Amino acid sequence: MSQVDDLRSVSRQVTKKSGSNFYYSFLFLPKPKREAMYAVYAFCRLSDDLVDESKAGGDPSAALTRWRKALDTYFQDGVGPPVIMAVGQAACRFNIPKVYFEELLNGMEMDLTRARYATLDELYPYCYRVASIVGLICIEIFGYTNPQTKTYAEQLGIAFQLTNIIRDVGVDAQRGRIYLPQDELKQFGYSEEELLAGRYNRAFMELMQFQCERARGFFHAASAALSAEDERSLLAAEIMRAIYYRLLLRIEAQQYDVFRGDITLGKPRKLLLAGGLWLRSILRF
Repeated sequence: MSQVDDLRSVSRQVTKKSGSNFYYSFLFLPKPKREAMYAVYAFCRLSDDLVDESKAGGDPSAALTRWRKALDTYFQDGVGPPVIMAVGQAACRFNIPKVYFEELLNGMEMDLTRARYATLDELYPYCYRVASIVGLICIEIFGYTNPQTKTYAEQLGIAFQLTNIIRDVGVDAQRGRIYLPQDELKQFGYSEEELLAGRYNRAFMELMQFQCERARGFFHAASAALSAEDERSLLAAEIMRAIYYRLLLRIEAQQYDVFRGDITLGKPRKLLLAGGLWLRSILRF
């Protein structure tokens, strides 16, 4: 096995092991794009794990600094850890700006420096860095012609991250992080103490309904920004959108009770959504 194959294998294993919602969207990509997406996902996954290194008694700030230096070294000298090399090769092949990866790490670093956001305006840059930037990276791999597709990627990234925040609100609170804007907690009369205790009541339901409606707005904004000429090349992104939107619907269907366990779509459901969109794209084009 060549070094390139080794690098691709590492990235592929990280992606499959994670059980990510994104994995199913990669299956319908041509091999070069699929391998690039495995590399991007593995980079994101390992970067996020570094931020949580404190759970193992490590220093996440120092680990993230070393990771940044490894990224810089690859772009300067072409060497680095396997995942850095894999994502660096993908960046070179698909002309992905290095600044996108730097901004992603800036977003990860925000989890080390703040755990509360006063307003949505404060939260938005965080969501942009950890999610919209990933979308901008992805469309460079998928390919696009209409500049408006960048707006699609940004809006869809925000929609994904807001959905993650809603789904993981209890788990994040236990880790000391509350992403829900503080002014909205006050608006709906739901306290941090109640959130930390996992209290499911009318105030929480109304707060979560508000959050879900906002996330839906970003999903709709993304769809409105999707140009007809780029629909086929963005099939993988549309599969991601379908999976995440169904996740949002599931949260609403169980009356926003995200405290009672993991809210996920099963593998058959994800494959059905992905396969259905793929078949529709074949029939349309």
